[in-house]
Amino acid sequence: MKPKKPLTFLIMAVALLVLPLVLQQGGNAWVRILDMALLYVLLALGLNIVVGYAGLLDLGYVAFFAVGAYLFALLGSPHLAEAFPWIAASFPNGLHLPIWAIIPAAAALAGLFGIMLGAPTLKLRGDYLAIVTLGFGEIIRVFLNNLDRPINLTNGPKGINQIDSIKFFGFDLGKSHEFFGFEVASVSMYYYLFLALVLVSVVICHRLENSRIGRAWMAVREDEIAAKAMGINTRNMKLLAFGMGATFGGVSGSMFAAFQGFVSPESFSLMESIMIVAMVVLGGIGHLPGVILGALLLAALPEVLRHVAGPLQAMTDGRLDSAILRQLLIALAMIIIMLMRPRGLWPSPEHGKSLAKSVKA
Repeated sequence: MKPKKPLTFLIMAVALLVLPLVLQQGGNAWVRILDMALLYVLLALGLNIVVGYAGLLDLGYVAFFAVGAYLFALLGSPHLAEAFPWIAASFPNGLHLPIWAIIPAAAALAGLFGIMLGAPTLKLRGDYLAIVTLGFGEIIRVFLNNLDRPINLTNGPKGINQIDSIKFFGFDLGKSHEFFGFEVASVSMYYYLFLALVLVSVVICHRLENSRIGRAWMAVREDEIAAKAMGINTRNMKLLAFGMGATFGGVSGSMFAAFQGFVSPESFSLMESIMIVAMVVLGGIGHLPGVILGALLLAALPEVLRHVAGPLQAMTDGRLDSAILRQLLIALAMIIIMLMRPRGLWPSPEHGKSLAKSVKA
């Protein structure tokens, strides 16, 4: 059985590397869907630290996504020079900081916001925690929507455009490149970057899960009072979970801003937070393969169902909007899956055993 594992990994690696090159032959639309799916995987992995490992329900996770995106937009576009004359005096075209400075800054700022969210919610659980985190997400969105006066920091509902693409030592991912006579589109270049980030994030999450910190988070998730009695500092563990999970959102947000070249408050609505939570729950809370599967399915499902909603709209003579039909089909698919697989599509076997033991006890 052992020789088969390296062969399986090799086949999967080759498939992942070749996939965007094959899809781009039919246009860039499907590769863009893949890129966004990978960003959602990154978000789901971050939220899984908070919800899956520590057991803290966070319905405002999209706020950290927004913080990372807007930080990249401000530091990588001409907006600050246009809004602040004192910045324009030294940097006429904007700051345009390198990617090596912006990504750590986005992760650090999002982590700080995560700790700020976690600090006042330490004694809250369940529905109360969900309501507070939901409110935090909406507060961030409202601020982004209104911080265009008296000082134009976010440009309000109009958003920020002309955002720099990602460059590595002069290698611009925003442009197509030719390798060995084969042209690789910009969206495919971003695919490889996002795939690398997802792989690094999976390794980090796996190491965290098997570390002392991960075991402490799971102890807090299963029984906070018992964890505190065993000497675990539950306050610090909760703050660390919020901060660590938020850093993933900040990095993903910065990648989103560079990929899109434009950000606006509309991209960070409550529905986005709910979708990210649904990815974690649908795939399997606390189980990395399940979380990745749930994120990929929910990110790609709306685009696949777009081709189903069109014919259904034609059958009703256009009386039903295709966008509404698409949301209805997504909701029905999620309901059916959760009824058939209440613990998720790919649940954690260890978590399932612990639940079974607690029920028997």
